[in-house]
Amino acid sequence: MSSLKITQVKSTIDRIENQKRTMEALGLGKINRSVIKNDTPQIRGMISKVSHLVKVEEVK
Repeated sequence: MSSLKITQVKSTIDRIENQKRTMEALGLGKINRSVIKNDTPQIRGMISKVSHLVKVEEVK
């Protein structure tokens, strides 16, 4: 299974509560913080909700 490196590039200040909670669930909270997650449909859905706040790279 491939993995995704998710990096926060924008702040969650002045964002709606759903987006803040999604970022927290992904393990993000500060700009330039990165996490590696397995590529699952659930994670892809979370990324699509906050795609304007994160940068996604595929990790092998």
